[in-house]
Amino acid sequence: MNNADLRLSSERLLANLDTLSAIGATPEGGVRRLALSDADKEGRDLVTGWMKELGLSVRIDRIGNIIGTRAGQENLAPVMTGSHIDTVFNGGNLDGNLGVLAGLEVIETLNEASIETSRPLAVAVFTNEEGARFQPDMMGSLVYAGGYELEKALNTQDDQGVLLGDELRLIGYAGDMPCGETTPSAFVELHIEQGPILEREGITLGVVENLQGISWTEVIFSGQANHAGTTPMHLRRDAGYCAGALTAFVHEMAKQIGGAQVATVGVIELEPNIINVVPSRARVTVDLRNPDNARLIAAENRLQDFLSDLAKAEDVEVQTNSLARFDPVQFDDGIAQRIEDHARALGHSCRRMTSGAGHDAQMMSRICPTAMIFTPSVNGVSHNPAEATAAEDIMAGANVLLHTLLDLTKEHPGPIA
Repeated sequence: MNNADLRLSSERLLANLDTLSAIGATPEGGVRRLALSDADKEGRDLVTGWMKELGLSVRIDRIGNIIGTRAGQENLAPVMTGSHIDTVFNGGNLDGNLGVLAGLEVIETLNEASIETSRPLAVAVFTNEEGARFQPDMMGSLVYAGGYELEKALNTQDDQGVLLGDELRLIGYAGDMPCGETTPSAFVELHIEQGPILEREGITLGVVENLQGISWTEVIFSGQANHAGTTPMHLRRDAGYCAGALTAFVHEMAKQIGGAQVATVGVIELEPNIINVVPSRARVTVDLRNPDNARLIAAENRLQDFLSDLAKAEDVEVQTNSLARFDPVQFDDGIAQRIEDHARALGHSCRRMTSGAGHDAQMMSRICPTAMIFTPSVNGVSHNPAEATAAEDIMAGANVLLHTLLDLTKEHPGPIA
């Protein structure tokens, strides 16, 4: 068979996705497989078992990242693909899983066709991409890329005070390989879009050329609890009002900046949280994103100015804590062009696009040329049991991944014939 005619097994890939999604399945039809939970261990055991069956050399680093490598003809830096298998509290069965299992399907297809590659080919399963249990998100790939201290990550606590490092040991995935021991020659991640653009435009695949910068801030207002009926409005130190004012400000600011700016208040917690008591404390999270770092910085500055003015006007104290801050990422144009060329060669429509969500590829771009492939999300839904992508779109993305990886695993990749 000519390599140009090579295709992945739809039946096998879709069946493997179903098998993995059964681990941590929720009654609503979603998946709850939080990082380093018992369900995550079961999922990891399944995937590492599949890796070994495919003849991969499987190694686990000190943050629990799993790297399965297929040897190449030459002792060269590997081309890497992969993603994560941890989920949010009630997610779907494609987010992260698709990138990992499509990578394994590429390996199995190459094995069946007896195709040797010049460069090794590696599939990664990164730890705690979602950040649903331990913050920050994308932790495993960030540590792998040298952007976050290992010991700091291992000493991270969940909301129950459980240490990440303890959980790694408990589930048997505290590996001994140094994090980032191998720097790939390239990294390509297949992922669902998690947004509505591809479906609305009737386009099969997205060629992700950049990724938005992300700024997460925790804001804590401290006022004074008081009786809701007897305290005059002008004498209140109302942390609850401040939380509402901040929510409205963030929404309006994003519209005023316009363009690609988005802003979200995702968490509001009030104390004492009683119907007839003026709140004394409010905890609010603000998520700001923009692919233009200058505009993102401007939004951050406007947020701080607003909080300072609000504190004075309402006689409350304000504390801010940065939970995460990642600059926008420009992916490698050479890899993006190869993805686009292979998509068109396979007869698929595609477009260049920006990722609005964070991904492991974002972190890997710090150490090697990187790009991503997006498949459409039905109704733009993700992090939800309703998360779905049509089977034909899954396979379109997976087959483009196959041919992009084959291209990149040549010792000296050249133009597409």
